[in-house]
Amino acid sequence: MNPTAAKVVFDHADLGRTLVRIAHEIVEKNGDRPFALVGIHRRGVPVAERLADRIRDFDGREVPVGELDISFYRDDIGHRGGQSGQPVVHSSKLDFSIDDHVIVLVDDVLFTGRTVRAAIDALFDFGRPPAVQLAVLADRGHRELPIRPDFVGKNLPTSIDERVNVRVTEIDEIDEIAIAAASRTASAEGV
Repeated sequence: MNPTAAKVVFDHADLGRTLVRIAHEIVEKNGDRPFALVGIHRRGVPVAERLADRIRDFDGREVPVGELDISFYRDDIGHRGGQSGQPVVHSSKLDFSIDDHVIVLVDDVLFTGRTVRAAIDALFDFGRPPAVQLAVLADRGHRELPIRPDFVGKNLPTSIDERVNVRVTEIDEIDEIAIAAASRTASAEGV
């Protein structure tokens, strides 16, 4: 693959349909149990907010949405293939009791599993939910930890030398998922 070229595998319409499907799956799996969506910073947050909007549209249910920063819970900063330098810190925002809700962690890409492990560690600092589920837009494989998503937008088999780039309008002014050659500075998760 040309290092400067990216193959778009999801556009705005694809992303919209996928979010509707995942929203329906979350409601179906959880039934009447109270659940909340918790987006992992950075792109997991707008994805969680969009899922909550879709659930409200078809089910009428107001689903709490939280934000989780995992910067200080990562185990791969400065390690082989991991992030380098200082983490970018965002704030966590959970304005509801996680003890009373099944928590659906939401992220853009599942890769090694280290981001999800860090998110679970961070989440448990806020309490003990009855269950934790995982929703991701893209699962690219290459797991280093035994983590499997409950809800997947698209399985994207990739080589270790590729990168999955998720862009959302709230941050990037465009909705798309693309596969490109990995850069030398790519992080270990979310790529």
